[in-house]
Amino acid sequence: MKKQILLIHGGDNFATYEEYIDFLKKYEVKLEELDAKRWKENLSEKLGGDFEVIFPKMPNPMNAKYAEWKITFEKFFPFLKDNIILVGHSLGGIFLAKYLSENKFPQKILATFLVSAPYDEKDTNEFLGDFNLPESLEMFREQGGKIFLYHSKDDEVVPFIDFEKYKKVLPEAETMVFEDRGHFDQNEFLELVKDIKSLN
Repeated sequence: MKKQILLIHGGDNFATYEEYIDFLKKYEVKLEELDAKRWKENLSEKLGGDFEVIFPKMPNPMNAKYAEWKITFEKFFPFLKDNIILVGHSLGGIFLAKYLSENKFPQKILATFLVSAPYDEKDTNEFLGDFNLPESLEMFREQGGKIFLYHSKDDEVVPFIDFEKYKKVLPEAETMVFEDRGHFDQNEFLELVKDIKSLN
């Protein structure tokens, strides 16, 4: 039986609609990026035939709302099996940490990977709004399976201190620190592939 992976991408979030409109006006379109495949799109190919990667497109990632993502996320529950692997990148990472801290997941989770996940708004200019974490991540610790934290010291979007905050409240998590991966927008993520394949 194939191992399932549910992968949640990142996104942006704004305090007001006016800030979102301002962002859209300043946003630069790059044609070469329209068909670019990054590690998230390549993950299924790199893992091979023993894995099934479910990669939903969450609502309006340019101005994400937690309530909308939660509804969409739960639409996939009927298709999920026990020992699922969850992967969240950036806003997708904090989404998983928040959801699993506040809700009972319907299936047994084998592992949860948080890649460059924001922790709070204290040390960044990024707005998290309704994606902000609850006071306790205990429920996440209890049901998240084996937890992995990946972060790069040169990440310009999510500061490295957010990784250290996760590490403090999730001391049992496996961690991997990089020097030069930025916000993990590369085409391949071989370390993640290796760690997923190593899970039993």
